[in-house]
Amino acid sequence: MADRRTLHERFAASAAAHPGRTALETEGRVLSYADLRRLAEHTAARVLDALGGRRPERVGVLANRSVAAYASYLAAQRLGAAAVPLGPEVAPARLTAIAGAAALDVVLAGPEAADPTGFPCPVLPFDETFNETFNETFNETFNETFGETGEPPADLPPYEPRPDAVAYIVFTSGSTGTPKGVPVLQRNAAAVLDYATDRYGIGPGSRVSQTFDLTFDPTAWDMFTAWSTGATLVVPARSDLVRPARFVREHRITHWFSVPSVITYAQRLRDLAPDSLPELRWTLFGGEPLTLEQAAAWHRAAPGSVLENLYGPTEVTVSCTQYRLPADPADWPVTANGTVPIGTPYPHLDALVLDHEGRPSDEGELCLRGPQRFPGYLDPAENPGRFVSFDGDRATVYDDRAAPGAELYYRTGDRVRRGADGALLHLGRLDQQVKIRGHRVELGDIEAALRTADGVTEAVVVVVPAAGEPSLAAAYTGTPRSPLALRAHLTDRLPVYMLPRGFTHLDAFPLNANRKTDRRALARILSAHG
Repeated sequence: MADRRTLHERFAASAAAHPGRTALETEGRVLSYADLRRLAEHTAARVLDALGGRRPERVGVLANRSVAAYASYLAAQRLGAAAVPLGPEVAPARLTAIAGAAALDVVLAGPEAADPTGFPCPVLPFDETFNETFNETFNETFNETFGETGEPPADLPPYEPRPDAVAYIVFTSGSTGTPKGVPVLQRNAAAVLDYATDRYGIGPGSRVSQTFDLTFDPTAWDMFTAWSTGATLVVPARSDLVRPARFVREHRITHWFSVPSVITYAQRLRDLAPDSLPELRWTLFGGEPLTLEQAAAWHRAAPGSVLENLYGPTEVTVSCTQYRLPADPADWPVTANGTVPIGTPYPHLDALVLDHEGRPSDEGELCLRGPQRFPGYLDPAENPGRFVSFDGDRATVYDDRAAPGAELYYRTGDRVRRGADGALLHLGRLDQQVKIRGHRVELGDIEAALRTADGVTEAVVVVVPAAGEPSLAAAYTGTPRSPLALRAHLTDRLPVYMLPRGFTHLDAFPLNANRKTDRRALARILSAHG
């Protein structure tokens, strides 16, 4: 029978079973499960007091990767509310738009949030008494302030589990330019957590990295695979992310999860020497394509680590497919675009690959349903066109604003190809398929070809405006090469209409808040280069 425990129930069970074990290491502070639980409960009590005893439905967390952030996230769970991460570095206008769209009841603002104003709801910053607990003598001052009994505050009502309630809401970029809210239910999170904690052997003694910002949904995976099992969540500073090997060694990380771009930055700083990560047990990458070259560099540094590539849109709760690379690189696959396959769907999910006519195919759009699929967008106007029904022969697009039924498949917008072994290869986004001179062009095909050129490490191709019609422009990292040499290299591999008009060398690609390659920023850079 599926475990339908909520996020709070999972954390509370670990806190009860392992009160003295370390739950969180961040900002140089070490908190036990008992410490973190009491901090979350007293934060929850302050929220109730600020709202006159009314239980909130949605709690904004205006903090990031700090003690305040994690305590606030857990406080929302303790209240049975949905946590809504709000990045302190996000533009004020976007924060205001998110707060309005989410209909926040209250915002918990950490010390790192500068002047949190403009919200249409109460903002509860940490006051001076609260701040006194955030110093080097955390445990002593915390006990003086809140007592040593471990009992929750008297005015905090009993927890009422609601497996069908929203656990958290993540806002992604919408096609209209307005942030798009993705609510994830407690039961959606439960499905992926039950599978992941068992698959990766996470438990007491495990030390799980937390490399993502709170506004990026893999954070929930990190937090609650650790806190469901009595493991320790270990949070690197941003400066640590470009030196991952040093961080893994110094902090004895057993489970590492990050975007693949970390590998490239680490290589640039010579931080991935062979056999430099002998104690790492598990390595997971996700969030963007993992190239075989990147995977090989990591494997050389951590030859004893199991290495998996994960894939999943926010709408299907963090990750939904997996590909485990064989221990011997000689057995690794050779793929057309040089990336590691995203593998096979989790066994409790249903997947379809549909061609442009909506019929099953070995190549097309990946569509998914099952217990991890979200219940529909926060704004119902976003639902039409994003789901399909399937009658066994052909898919029909769901064009209703109403919440989609569980029988419907979510359209990921990702193109995949099924290999002979059943593993899926990610070919790119459907919206990265463009028309150039009347020809349909896959930007990923050009990028894969450019990565095979001597000296090229990473490659991104974007469409830029030009006189008469759009054209292609390429950016790459690695060793600077002559544009003529790169064009000649591609001429041997691609038709002329797929050749970029220019090649721009960059020391590093710009990254967005989730540390993924920022294609929009690259398009602006390449457009400026003419």
